[in-house]
Amino acid sequence: MSKILIIEDEESIAYLEKDYLELSDFEVDIETDGKKGLMTALTGEYDLYILDLMLPGIDGFEICKEIREQKNTPILMVSAKKDDIDKIRGLGLGADDYITKPFSPSELGARVKAHLARYDRLIGTGVRKNDVVQIRGIKIDKTARRVWVNGTETQFTTKEFDLLTFLAENPNHVFSKEELFRKIWNMESIGDIATVTVHIKKIREKIEFDTSKPQYIETIWGVGYRFKI
Repeated sequence: MSKILIIEDEESIAYLEKDYLELSDFEVDIETDGKKGLMTALTGEYDLYILDLMLPGIDGFEICKEIREQKNTPILMVSAKKDDIDKIRGLGLGADDYITKPFSPSELGARVKAHLARYDRLIGTGVRKNDVVQIRGIKIDKTARRVWVNGTETQFTTKEFDLLTFLAENPNHVFSKEELFRKIWNMESIGDIATVTVHIKKIREKIEFDTSKPQYIETIWGVGYRFKI
């Protein structure tokens, strides 16, 4: 079942769209605030976005730009504005379609289905979705080698990224420092396992709210570390 995010501050319109799309067997979430909508769009996994232009917090143009920098997912812009300049700007920022209010639910449904089908065809011809690992507030894009913590992109060194990704892909498994050193640095740990401790410390500083009470990477005293889910 395809999952759709509607970012629309007029709740009556948003829920009308949601009801119609759910009747067409789509799973639909709604956000009515621009900032919350952007965070949900970037951290969630959706197959299509329906994006209003006039929103509190952040407008639809900025949201479109931010989504398109990270994802190829189809974006349908909707607006009461009929000016060609707004359509041109929206499409120029990466939107796949622009629908002017008022529109019928059946028209919206038809456009949604058409864009999902087109995107599926593109995926089938070589445009692949990125390989993403997501656990609670952490999103790791393995393909692009990028990490977001609670919706904010955070920079990691090569080994920090590799270590975080390995632990996140093997949650609740306890690894010794020696195992982690061999896995990430591809060599036997002879007097160098302290580098694992240093890297764990740096990763915690970037992903944990309180490093003294880690919520993600847990120390198992006398054994090693594990990533909690």
